[in-house]
Amino acid sequence: MINKGEKRNPWSFIPTQYFAEGIPFFIVNQLSTIMYKSLAVSNVLIGFTSFIYLPWSLKLFWGPIVDTYATKRKWALFMELLIAICFLSLFFTIRMNSFLFYSLLIFTIIAFFSATHDIATDGYYLYALNKKDQAFFTGIRNTFYRLSQIAVVGGLAILAGYIESRSGSIVNGWSVAFGISALLFFILYIYHSIILPHSETNESESNREKKISYRLIFKEYFTQKKIGVILTFILLYRFGEGMLLKMAQPFLLDKREAGGMGFTVSDIGIMYGTFGVVALIIGGILGGWLIKKYGLKKMIWAMALSMNLPNILFLYMAYAQPHIIWTLDFSFLYKIFGASGSLVYVINPLVQICLIIEQFGYGIGFTSFMVYLIYVSKGEHKTSHYAISTGLMAIGMMIPGFISGIVQHSIGYFWLFSLALILGIPGMIPIFFLPFDPE
Repeated sequence: MINKGEKRNPWSFIPTQYFAEGIPFFIVNQLSTIMYKSLAVSNVLIGFTSFIYLPWSLKLFWGPIVDTYATKRKWALFMELLIAICFLSLFFTIRMNSFLFYSLLIFTIIAFFSATHDIATDGYYLYALNKKDQAFFTGIRNTFYRLSQIAVVGGLAILAGYIESRSGSIVNGWSVAFGISALLFFILYIYHSIILPHSETNESESNREKKISYRLIFKEYFTQKKIGVILTFILLYRFGEGMLLKMAQPFLLDKREAGGMGFTVSDIGIMYGTFGVVALIIGGILGGWLIKKYGLKKMIWAMALSMNLPNILFLYMAYAQPHIIWTLDFSFLYKIFGASGSLVYVINPLVQICLIIEQFGYGIGFTSFMVYLIYVSKGEHKTSHYAISTGLMAIGMMIPGFISGIVQHSIGYFWLFSLALILGIPGMIPIFFLPFDPE
């Protein structure tokens, strides 16, 4: 362990902290969807798995505990160890006959640990870095958070599909994917145990003597100027996205006769989890630059449109089901390492362009939203306030996601995506009335 007074360059821990923060979130909320669809779970049940989002919705209630007891460093490390153990348990349970029950239970537990890890990591960020470094590393932390999405939705999905093609069993692929996730988190836990500075120890020790004032924390947050408008904006801004997101991957995986696009798990890993996420990262970086140059108040409307309008591309894909195929041969990668083998994937260029545009627009729009959540998190209890904001945001995602499977089963993908496009409108209306600090 490092000395309590020793300082560390933020580059040595901020990237890995936010990479670690993203991995369980994307495994629980995105990779699990791909997994269940590949294991023939119905869209209705996949939609119901949105309830796993609940811990991120409720974390505002135990945010003050993390904010008060022990240090956020200790909370973050302990959660990383527990998450690693959960991933290891998935390595075994995925092979059981009752995998659906056990995997849902473990995913739910991971969600609670991950939500707590989020609170601790975001709070640690506010204490470990000064204001100048906080501003500088905002884009860095978001980039590494999204790189974890590439690692999960891209890397692990491609790996699972590849192992399926070699062994004939997708179960083998998912088992290996969770085993690698467990190993990675054990490594991150050990690394952070060594490298994270004890920058908030004294303040946290004094906080232990304080009694948690939930009443004060919630009063401070819910008595802000125009809080009704703020809450409406937070709850509704991602409502349309919530309806679309849970069914996006089942749509890409479903057979064409069922209204889907008929891609494989590996195809989704490349098209959606790699190229799509790269576009999302670029959009997020551009969004941050635009806010810095022109200000959030001037850019928020354009960013909201850039997030919701590209959803029409899913409507186009569901209607036209474009069927142009390009073959990508990555077999040369074997030769680089002196091995032999075939590594061939196929992509649909029109679908890939649609996914890139949609993810790019989402990256821009989501950046403005998160900046506003930071803006409404103020004062001594800003960690708890941010947890309240992101918890309410999670509710706005969970409700439409929960019913999306039922809606898709009832009316099909085309009308589901039509409804998602319409539901994006109510979340933009409160923008007209949001309070903004002149500074």
